[in-house]
Amino acid sequence: MTVGVALNATDAGNQIDASVRLAAEAAAAGLRSAWFGQTFGADSPQLAAIVGREVPDIQVGTSAIPVFGRHPLLVSSQALTAQAATHGRYHLGLALGTKLLTEAGFGIPFERPIARLREFLTALRRLTETGAADFHGELLTATTPIPARVPGAEAGVPLLVAAMGPQALRASGELADGILPYLAGPRALAEHIVPAVTAAAEAAGRPAPRIVALVHGVVTDDVDSVRETVTEQLAFYEQIPSYARVIELSGGKRAADVAVIGDERAVAEEVRRYRDAGATEVVFSGTEVAGDADRRRTWSLLGELAG
Repeated sequence: MTVGVALNATDAGNQIDASVRLAAEAAAAGLRSAWFGQTFGADSPQLAAIVGREVPDIQVGTSAIPVFGRHPLLVSSQALTAQAATHGRYHLGLALGTKLLTEAGFGIPFERPIARLREFLTALRRLTETGAADFHGELLTATTPIPARVPGAEAGVPLLVAAMGPQALRASGELADGILPYLAGPRALAEHIVPAVTAAAEAAGRPAPRIVALVHGVVTDDVDSVRETVTEQLAFYEQIPSYARVIELSGGKRAADVAVIGDERAVAEEVRRYRDAGATEVVFSGTEVAGDADRRRTWSLLGELAG
């Protein structure tokens, strides 16, 4: 099992410079991967390409680009460029997104998300593996009258999906290389998520999927205060049905209930629980919540566990 970290430099004076600095620090701590979220701000594949180019000792990934408001041709171009820039160290994460952000931000209806995900993955797989596509679906068309290949990225790009619900897990097992569940505790992974995506992959004749568990957590002595802050920060996710469901399946009521907050011994034990639940990789997010000292303390522990 490898261990990585999600980097968040949105409060820095320059997000790109700060991300490079943080990634170098993560690599020095022994962490294996650095991941970048995608909102309406920085372009995540471009950020990953820059960071991966500047910090050659770490894998980089996007977690995750919503399929609504994007097109496989454009996402393929972004991903292949990042893959060439990093010489094969880029990992692309996709997501369904949410009804609220899709309709408010893009002005398009959040309809038939699983069907869109399936078509998006099908077209994107062909583009990233061959540099060409001739896909005509119900919701998407992706054709290449001129080549879409990017020299230096011939090996393709690993495709992961932020999937947690039954239909999304089935689609991911059949069409993707793995999943990026977030706020899914060890119980939800072991009893619901890992069995579902693994069975779908086996039925489709695909290799065992990667399970990249995104865990919100930090090593700290100020557990009560940090948990209170995290409760406020993560409350947004409790309004989203897919997250509310997986939090409940994990045995929690609030999103913060599945956050990992405690000293080194407590956090290390939780990482082991994720491993035992089927996670092939663990990526910690929110490690900056208690300040730089606790972030470095967290990264030091995670680097030891990654080794």
